Amino acid sequence: MRPGPTRAALLVLATALTPALLFTAPAFAESPAASAPATTTTATVLDTPVDEMSEAELRAAIAAILADEGSGRGVVREANEALNGTVEDMRNFLRTGYRLAQAEDDRVAIARILHVATQNKDKRVIEEANKLLDNNSPEEMRAWLETGYRLAQAEDDAVYIARMLADPNISDALRTAVNAALDDGSPETLRYFREVGQYEVDG
Repeated sequence: MRPGPTRAALLVLATALTPALLFTAPAFAESPAASAPATTTTATVLDTPVDEMSEAELRAAIAAILADEGSGRGVVREANEALNGTVEDMRNFLRTGYRLAQAEDDRVAIARILHVATQNKDKRVIEEANKLLDNNSPEEMRAWLETGYRLAQAEDDAVYIARMLADPNISDALRTAVNAALDDGSPETLRYFREVGQYEVDG
């Protein structure tokens, strides 16, 4: 089996073949509370069908996936195996292997999120993460990491912040800040206030 090209060579090739290939990488919202790193997906949109791509185009497509810093261990492992294999191995990776490897990495990310959520008693995140891990649908896991997790975490953050108002010893300054965060209501504001903002309030 011939050795695969170096990562540097692949990156040069990927650059040279643009605009033949178009790559986008939407990232799911990263929570400061989660121990898992942000997970990203390289959604590969090909002008040429996989079955009609040349070897150079196949290598460029896989190189772009490897170049994504958000690619997890499963994706990197399978991508490298494909590059070290035959042309058909590369086609199979782009047809189905990438999706399955991404699902493997997504399961790891969700399991890590679940661990943190369990420690924090975040009921909505726990419920949805467990359902996804039981269901094992690659598409549903990916969609949740990109959008659903952010919304579930926001729901749990809002509950946590609202409970602060029940503390009879809460200061006026903190009460005002809590109400401002709840009035804003955006996932980002709630997450920041729970993780950082509440500790910045004087009094």
